[in-house]
Amino acid sequence: MPVYDFTVTVRTQYLPEQSDPNRTNFVFTYSITIKNTGTVAAQLISRYWTITDANNHVQKVAGLGVVGHQPLLQPGEQFEYTSGTQISTPTGSMVGCYFFVAEDGHRFEAPIPEFVLSLPKTLH
Repeated sequence: MPVYDFTVTVRTQYLPEQSDPNRTNFVFTYSITIKNTGTVAAQLISRYWTITDANNHVQKVAGLGVVGHQPLLQPGEQFEYTSGTQISTPTGSMVGCYFFVAEDGHRFEAPIPEFVLSLPKTLH
């Protein structure tokens, strides 16, 4: 029986050189590793994000691929990329999902666990 499973891990970083706290502009990068932990090869087709700042201002982002790629991942393979976002508060969060199509035609989503965007030493 085929297993459709992907593991998503995230690392974030605040970019002070691109941010302007006096103008409520805080820039972050997020580096993501997507690993095919299932038994069937699948191609990442699109992604969907919900980005929320500390004032509960929500941005929705959707689109094809990630950073211009739609990788086909065999079982055990992984794809890493770095992207970024800006919010108007020193802390916020992101959550989302990737949409995949497996080699056998099965369509499924892989959740992106919620992660925090935060200036260093802002949260315990």
